[in-house]
Amino acid sequence: MSESVEATQTTRAEAAEPAGRRTGPETPRERIVASGVSQWRRILFGVFLLLAVAAPFQLVPFRVFQLTMVMVYAVALIGLNLLVGHAGQISLGHGAFFAVGAYGAAIMMFHWELPYLLTFPLAAALAFVIGLAFGIPATRLHGLYLALVTLAIAIFLVPLLKRFESVTGGSMGLTLEKPEPPGWTGLAPDQWLYFLALAGTLLASAAAYFLLRSRVGRALHAVRDNEAAAEVMGVKPASYKRLAFAWSAMFAGAAGCLYTWTIGFVSPDSFTVNLSITLLAGMVIGGLGSAWGPLLGGLFVMFVPSLSQDLNKAAPGVIFGLLIITVMYVAPTGLAGLGGRTEQWLKKKLGRILRKG
Repeated sequence: MSESVEATQTTRAEAAEPAGRRTGPETPRERIVASGVSQWRRILFGVFLLLAVAAPFQLVPFRVFQLTMVMVYAVALIGLNLLVGHAGQISLGHGAFFAVGAYGAAIMMFHWELPYLLTFPLAAALAFVIGLAFGIPATRLHGLYLALVTLAIAIFLVPLLKRFESVTGGSMGLTLEKPEPPGWTGLAPDQWLYFLALAGTLLASAAAYFLLRSRVGRALHAVRDNEAAAEVMGVKPASYKRLAFAWSAMFAGAAGCLYTWTIGFVSPDSFTVNLSITLLAGMVIGGLGSAWGPLLGGLFVMFVPSLSQDLNKAAPGVIFGLLIITVMYVAPTGLAGLGGRTEQWLKKKLGRILRKG
């Protein structure tokens, strides 16, 4: 009986998709083109993975650290992409869940002396539970009102962390020992942290991939595209909105744990409102709803603020804003949208070649 209910909900969620949208190629020629593009995607992903594995052996430690931080931010942005890009919600408090994971891991390592690998799932679970609680406003509020509530979460977090000095270290924060590589690996500490972040990024990407291609993912898209139609078809928007907040917080908490491992230090001033705004800006620049958007957004979050500081030490915020405006003018759908345009161009080229053949 439960299987039939799930099947019915799946069908209803799919039916809530906008009318007229084609779900796949229909003609043999289109199938061949789609297959060719899919093969190129696999090849590009394989090349990217090989480069990612080789990078820490070719770069100086500082560059390895920077790439590690890119992947840390990418994990957080995978969650934000799930919430904003796929569920159609808005959050200006994502940095707060990032801080929950970072401080959760730090407290477990500093006070409880837990093995650092164990802190990763525990920090993610802690952020999931808190995200589930704070997801309640998402079931009742929309747009600007929801944005203000999430912004409030980011605002009150910093003074809250400073208040419990015996646990969080107050304004001085907590200093921890970074994870040391096992002797059998032969890796330097910065290389080990890099591979931990890479493993975390691949795990988060795989989790998001399978989640979005499940019945739950189709329901999230139905709620995003037309909430009223989704509800008529049997999808419960309130439940899925709340779960989207929880899943998004879970990814942010996992990223916060990776951050603690990488930096070896946490303090309240590292998780101000600016972090939440920068993460949201990075996700929009990277490309909402795109698989590559979080990684491109991670590059933006890591390098653009420091680049702005180097270009103009007097007014880095002005340079930062101008860079955002420039990117959005060149790529309105985000940097990942440029890849989509390239893919469409390849499909047209392959189609012309097949027609001539």
